[in-house]
Amino acid sequence: MTDAVIVEAVRTAHGKRNGALRDAHPVDLAADVLNALILRAGISPSLVDDVVLGCVTQYADQGGNVGRYAVLAAGWPDAIPGVTVNRACGSSQQALDQAAHAVMAGQAEVVVAAGVESMTRVPMGATRAAGFPYGPRMSARYEGFGFNQGVSAELIAQRWGLSRRRLDEFAVESQEKAAAARASGAFADQIEPVHVEGGTFAVDECLRESSVESLARLKPSFSEDGVLTPGNSSQISDGAAALLVMSSERARDLGLTPLVRYHSGAVAGADPVLMLTAPIPATERLLKRSGVALSDIGVFEVNEAFAPVPLAWTEEIGADPALVNPLGGAIALGHPLGASGVSLMTKMIHHMRDNDIRYGLQTMCEGGGTANATLVELVDR
Repeated sequence: MTDAVIVEAVRTAHGKRNGALRDAHPVDLAADVLNALILRAGISPSLVDDVVLGCVTQYADQGGNVGRYAVLAAGWPDAIPGVTVNRACGSSQQALDQAAHAVMAGQAEVVVAAGVESMTRVPMGATRAAGFPYGPRMSARYEGFGFNQGVSAELIAQRWGLSRRRLDEFAVESQEKAAAARASGAFADQIEPVHVEGGTFAVDECLRESSVESLARLKPSFSEDGVLTPGNSSQISDGAAALLVMSSERARDLGLTPLVRYHSGAVAGADPVLMLTAPIPATERLLKRSGVALSDIGVFEVNEAFAPVPLAWTEEIGADPALVNPLGGAIALGHPLGASGVSLMTKMIHHMRDNDIRYGLQTMCEGGGTANATLVELVDR
C-alpha cells in the first residue's frame, strides 16, 4: 500500500469570540489557508485532486459546502473539487484521515485536509436551535438526556474524582504553557498572517492571565454545585488550518520534503451520555493497531474541550503528563470546532520537528460520543 505524508501544515492564529476574525467570512478564511499551503509548498493548486474540509456548524455562513466554496474563493481552478465533513469536534481530524486514506489507496495523489469554524459568525448550537436533531427514538433510548457536553464533562469529573481545584490547576498550566510557547516563538512558523480590518492578525488572542485563586471565583457553568467553569473549559473561537497530504513518492517527484508520515489512525465510539470519553478507547485501538509502544511516543495532543477530558484520558492511558499538550491546549488557545483537528495537528507537527520527536499522537473528543486518534511519525530531513 502507498504511504501518506504531510508536506506542509499551516493554521491561522485563533481569534477569540468577537475578536480579530469577527468580520472574516469562514469561506474566505478557509481560502486564506488553502492559498498559504500551496504558496509554502511552491506548487500549483492544479495538482490538488481534492480538498476535504471539516466544519461543524454547517448553517448560515457555513451552511453550504464550505470545502468547495473555499476552493473557489481561493481562485483555484474550477476543476478542483471540495467536500465538507462533520464528525463534530473531530471534523478536520477526520478530514486528515480521509485525505490519507485516499492517497494510501491510490485514489488520489495530492489531497488537502483542512478545517474552519467561525464561532463568532455562526454560534455553536445554531443548528440544534433550528430543529430537533436527535429524533424521538434516540432520545427515548437515552431517557431524554439533553446531550449537553458540559453536563457530560461534569459526569466525567465525578467518575474520575476530579476536584474543582484540580481542574483549575490544569487550566492554569494550559495558559502558562501556551504563553511560554507564544513568547518563545514556537507558533511563529506555523501561523499564516491574515489580513483583517486595521492590519494583520498573526498572534493567538485567546490567552489570558489566570491563577487558581482567580479561577476559583468563577461560577459553575452547567450546574449550581458543578466544577466546570469558563476558566477550565475550551474557549469559543475562530480559525482555520490546512495540511498538504501526498505519497512520499509524489513528494520526491515534486521536490518536496515530508514533515511527518501518517502512521495509523483509529475511530471509536463510547457512551454518548458521558460523551467525551471516547478518546480513551480510540487511543487504545490505535496503539494496538499501530504496534507502537506508548513509551515510544514523545508528544500527545488531547483536545482540551473541558479539563476533565485530558485528565481522565491521561489517567486511563498511562501517558506521561509532561508530554500531554506541552504547548498548552484549547483552554488557553481556543477551540474553533471544525478547525481544531488540523490546527492541533499543525501545532504537534511543528513541535515534533522543532524537538526531533519521532512519534506524536493526537486524539479528539467529539459530540455524540465518538473520537478520532491519529499517530504520525517524523520523517528524516
